[in-house]
Amino acid sequence: MSHDDNEPGHGNSPAAWIGVVIMLIGFTVGTVAFFLEIVPVVWVGVAIVVFGLLAGVVAAKLGYGVKGPRYVPKSHS
Repeated sequence: MSHDDNEPGHGNSPAAWIGVVIMLIGFTVGTVAFFLEIVPVVWVGVAIVVFGLLAGVVAAKLGYGVKGPRYVPKSHS
């Protein structure tokens, strides 16, 4: 496969991983709390998901996104 410079990177950046991992934790907390019927903790899970979104955006703004100056992609052989 050839590498296309216009390709967005499909989220292979530290910013994307930060956001996704935090949001997965939030979904897990919220799902377990929903199953156990602990409503306040469900809302904690929602807050964690929102925090994950914001953390990913902030990391991208700090240069860790696909087009950021601090992101160095791995070369594909």
